[in-house]
Amino acid sequence: MPKPFEFELLHTCAQTGARRGRLHTPHGAIDTPVYMPVGTQAAVKAVSPAELRAIDAQIILANTYHLHLRPGEGLVAEAGGLHGFMGWDRPILTDSGGFQVFSLAKLRKISDEGVCFRSHLDGSERFLSPETSMDIQQKLGADIAMQFDECSPYPCDRETAERAMERTIEWYGRCVAAHTRRDQALFPIVQGAFYDDLRVDCARRMAAMNPVGFGIGGLSVGEPKENMYRVLDALSPAMPAELPRYLMGVGSPDCLIEGVLRGVDMFDCVLATRVARNGTAFTRRGRLVVRNAAYARDFSPVDPTCDCELCTTFSRAYVRHLIQANEILGLRLLSVHNLRFLTRMMEEVRQAIERDRLRDWAEDFYALHGRGKW
Repeated sequence: MPKPFEFELLHTCAQTGARRGRLHTPHGAIDTPVYMPVGTQAAVKAVSPAELRAIDAQIILANTYHLHLRPGEGLVAEAGGLHGFMGWDRPILTDSGGFQVFSLAKLRKISDEGVCFRSHLDGSERFLSPETSMDIQQKLGADIAMQFDECSPYPCDRETAERAMERTIEWYGRCVAAHTRRDQALFPIVQGAFYDDLRVDCARRMAAMNPVGFGIGGLSVGEPKENMYRVLDALSPAMPAELPRYLMGVGSPDCLIEGVLRGVDMFDCVLATRVARNGTAFTRRGRLVVRNAAYARDFSPVDPTCDCELCTTFSRAYVRHLIQANEILGLRLLSVHNLRFLTRMMEEVRQAIERDRLRDWAEDFYALHGRGKW
């Protein structure tokens, strides 16, 4: 019988070394590699829980910073935690709020104790520390919580990166001490900016603290993708093979593939729904900007290979009309489609790993999509 947070490494691709696994949680098992839709404020934008289940989203994310500010973790706890509050019966992961504090709060002061900042909603002064982040996340009640960390800016010098890394390691120890929910896993977050030796040092020191999984933070923050891939190459041998690895904030199709090739098991990103709201679809032939006039009389499906409601029912011309008419249905259909594109893509990735042919699959994928900008 699997433990509540046991990670099973089911297969390693003989062709690439990519991993096929299964992470057990109190709200169900997650087959990996997996893409996780982002529900920042306890909702994936424009997509209902029923639609997420229909496209086989296995796990979603919610945001500690935003939910702390509104509606507050106390109210969510009264509703039975996030699962009860948002009507989602599958696994949930909450981030720690660290990235949002550093990226959204214009006025902030960081110390070894934590971060004082002003809310981007009303300017009120707030404070987050490893202990308060753990308290908030335990009240939110997700299956997986992330440590409170300090995310280095890009670019940054080595001294800045090392200071943030050391503080993150110290804060992880404080998170472990403050975290008491046995039905909630806690992942550390590997930092170190783009200094390979710092990243490896951080991962090894965190591994010595007996974590149940790893987050990899501070990537996809504006750097060339080649830099991210180099860091992942350096990190992979430093992380225990028996633990799941979560690359935070990464979700373009090419980055998912390259991450899996480098041993990553879990990914999340808002990109899929963000570009959908701008009238763009992911397809087997690359990005399709459906709002463009070229599709006004195109009555073919957005992606003939896709099994989502948009592609099996409606045409490009129709969804373009919805966008031009500011009908919210168009954005909803595109959002569900893009999420299904990624969940289906990851299903194919898992099958390719099991068949020991992930490199062949990736080459076929790139032959259709190219390796261009997503």
